[in-house]
Amino acid sequence: MKTLVGGAVASVIGIILFAVWFKAFLTIIAGLLPMMLLLGGGLALYLGFDELKDTWKNEGATTAAAGAGTGSGVDDVKKEVDALKKE
Repeated sequence: MKTLVGGAVASVIGIILFAVWFKAFLTIIAGLLPMMLLLGGGLALYLGFDELKDTWKNEGATTAAAGAGTGSGVDDVKKEVDALKKE
């Protein structure tokens, strides 16, 4: 119950102070908005580049796996197994 009353009082005081200091609030928003956009854009660039690096790494791994599975290695192993069976 104390939390409910405290929250209601804080909300009423917040609304009153918001109305009184609206111009100061807009000044703060005007200062924070470009900084938030700059930091958000930097974070998006970093995450996009990290995802791109992961994509390049996975493509390299699948290309290497596809090259290794062409059958030449499998044929060599089959020949070895056949040779060992004959002995």
